Amino acid sequence: MVLTVIIVAKARKLWTTGDIAKRLSVTRQYALQITNDRRRNFPEPFDTLPGGVQVWLIEDVEDWIARHPQQPIAEDPEN
Repeated sequence: MVLTVIIVAKARKLWTTGDIAKRLSVTRQYALQITNDRRRNFPEPFDTLPGGVQVWLIEDVEDWIARHPQQPIAEDPEN
């Protein structure tokens, strides 16, 4: 008897800096500043795709937003 094992990976939903910018209602440039500013304790990227595009787990970003309700996100200098 041969057993076949099938592993189903849970699909992960990922956001780019552009997606984060839309979620926060800021420019991509400002979202890049937010994601790179260690003082803001933004989550580390989940992965870096070919071409250097960083992606974050949606749940990590949403958790960060929930934990930082007073974060001065709207201070986008380009808005």
